[in-house]
Amino acid sequence: MKSVISTIAFLLVFSLFAQAQKLPNTNVYLFNMIQKSDSVFRFEKPLLLTGFNIDGYNNQPTFVSDDEIYLTVQMANDTTQTDIYSLNTRTKTKTQVTATVDSEYSPQLMLGTDKDGPMFSCVRVESDGKQTQRLWEFPIDRSNNGNPSFKKVKGVGYYAWLNSKKAAVFITGEPHRLAIADKRKDNVSNITANIGRALQRMPDGSLAFVHKLGENTWLLKKLNAGSRRSDLITATPKGKEDFIILGNGTFLLGNGSKLFKFNPKRDNTWVEIADFKYYGINNITRMAFRNGKIAIVSK
Repeated sequence: MKSVISTIAFLLVFSLFAQAQKLPNTNVYLFNMIQKSDSVFRFEKPLLLTGFNIDGYNNQPTFVSDDEIYLTVQMANDTTQTDIYSLNTRTKTKTQVTATVDSEYSPQLMLGTDKDGPMFSCVRVESDGKQTQRLWEFPIDRSNNGNPSFKKVKGVGYYAWLNSKKAAVFITGEPHRLAIADKRKDNVSNITANIGRALQRMPDGSLAFVHKLGENTWLLKKLNAGSRRSDLITATPKGKEDFIILGNGTFLLGNGSKLFKFNPKRDNTWVEIADFKYYGINNITRMAFRNGKIAIVSK
């Protein structure tokens, strides 16, 4: 079967490059994460997942099962191509999910299933001469070549599924903006401008995002997608926008080699829970978590 996805370009500081780019060297590490109490975490069994591309670009991890992680990968000797790879942590095997002349980013497991079974999505930079960026979706078993999630919604840089029909999307532009895309209407409703790249669905179905009010004022907020009302959760450390949310509503965020947590029900500030410098992890950015396992990206 032909692989599912498409062309060079990358969102750097939220804008689309028109030319080929060699992306920064990043690697992904896996740990077992055990939470002993609200502020006590243990990180065990460290594993470098991206030894197959140690000098390349390995980023945007997402769990599609307890044992399988999808990544965005640009091989070390490439300057024009990103593909989605699957890493099975149980069998220690990797599979190239996409292999076309095009580029794809930001894989995610979709909420719910359709007639083709479990689905995943990614941002596809289409080889249409315009480098159109849309969100596409594909069956996990790759039994077909997929379809756009929203045919008319373009300029998608990052996203988070809120349910099986709606996604929060980061729309590139001047300024870039947060919007809610709806499959049933094939349109977007604008929410606000000047947001961070991390969009995360919260356990209660609302959206967490970073609102950049100025160079030194970045606020973590919670959006009710129905009412369109947003409420402040807390400020982020200066220049930090990547976070994940645990099942109990606790936020995790990296700053340098350190990992911090913020529990909105208990904390007034970010609390340090780990320092990964002894593993050579010095610049934590994106992360993913599922059932006691955490994947960490570091430059």
